[in-house]
Amino acid sequence: MTELSTNSIRVLDIKYGTSVDGPGLRTSIYCAGCTNRCPGCHNPQSWDETGGEAMSVDTLFAQIVRERMNVTFSGGDPMLHPEGFTTLARRIKQETSLSIWCYTGYRLEDILQHPKQRALAELCDVIVDGPFIESLKDSSLRFRGSANQRIIDVQQSLNGEICLLDL
Repeated sequence: MTELSTNSIRVLDIKYGTSVDGPGLRTSIYCAGCTNRCPGCHNPQSWDETGGEAMSVDTLFAQIVRERMNVTFSGGDPMLHPEGFTTLARRIKQETSLSIWCYTGYRLEDILQHPKQRALAELCDVIVDGPFIESLKDSSLRFRGSANQRIIDVQQSLNGEICLLDL
């Protein structure tokens, strides 16, 4: 697992006003680096952890505040860079009322076993978890690409049983 500092994230792209990475219009931050390398991935250019550019949490936060839209962390895989995303998520939660969604190829049960990833997960409202599985691809699903991926209410799931959202 590659990590940058707690004050930066390697960013491939930022999309403002997107509606495909969660409900409503959102600011989506796509990070570099994914070890899952799922066959059929819609974003294989994100696999390279050296792609994109390192951006400071301060710069990202200023852009989020300027846009005033809920936020989605995607990639690549934000769980490969938990320190920078945790710093950003903590600031979002402390200084705004915006919600945070996070897409990851890892399962929440596994994330919660790793302290740095858990710290990020605990600041998220929703996590869409699990690898993309091409044979389970279903374009009718909202906010996910394959039927194995789950949309999880993180705060309701932290005390044990996974709570899925029906979106």
